[in-house]
Amino acid sequence: MTETIKLSAAPASAADTLLEGSGLHTFYGVSHILHGVDFAVRRGETIGLMGRNGMGKTTLIKTMLGLVRPREGQVRVRGVDMTQAATHTIARRGIAYVPEGRGIFPNLSVRENLVMAARASVDGRREWDFDRVIHTFPRLGERLSNGGAQLSGGEQQMLTIGRALMTNPDLLILDEATEGLAPLIAREIWSIIKTIRASGIATVIVDKNYAAVMALADRSVVLVKGRVVFSGESSELSDNSDLMHRFLGV
Repeated sequence: MTETIKLSAAPASAADTLLEGSGLHTFYGVSHILHGVDFAVRRGETIGLMGRNGMGKTTLIKTMLGLVRPREGQVRVRGVDMTQAATHTIARRGIAYVPEGRGIFPNLSVRENLVMAARASVDGRREWDFDRVIHTFPRLGERLSNGGAQLSGGEQQMLTIGRALMTNPDLLILDEATEGLAPLIAREIWSIIKTIRASGIATVIVDKNYAAVMALADRSVVLVKGRVVFSGESSELSDNSDLMHRFLGV
């Protein structure tokens, strides 16, 4: 069994931890996917969740959001046990999820996709309103009456991120935000993620562009076969070519 490499990451306190999983074991049928995973996101930080395909990254996200139930372990949101809570209950605690595959409503217009998600944050803030989202995503402002199905892949991704921001989350989880996008559009998405990070929203990023992830992330967590094999500052991973090759194949 691979030992977890933990470098200089500060311990999370209960007061500033938004989302935490401890000792998570998750199965799909008889297949054991997560093997005792610990994972925590602190207020305002950006984490790169990395690993090769099939290593458990999306399963970890879905387990912590209540989309998949762990067989063992606990999920806490703002210090409250939410292991058996419904996904919408967890989301209402200030967490937004941009899934792989986007999940927009194709028969609704861009405006409708955005407005239907609008709500205040947990503490009543509405910093991300319709006008701010359109300012951040000017392409969407040019297509407000277009149906979701009429948008390009990049525009759909922008719409999905914009819709998530309309919920005024404290934590935004992005699963393969640039998957399948042209390089120019992908760079635009990365620029938007950088803006979101600067706004103070905590972010978990899953993406195959490891260099882009580590350039933004305060910390990196790497999964190999459902186990955490690295947890530490992103610079300590990116500067270690042996670890990068061993865990990520680059």
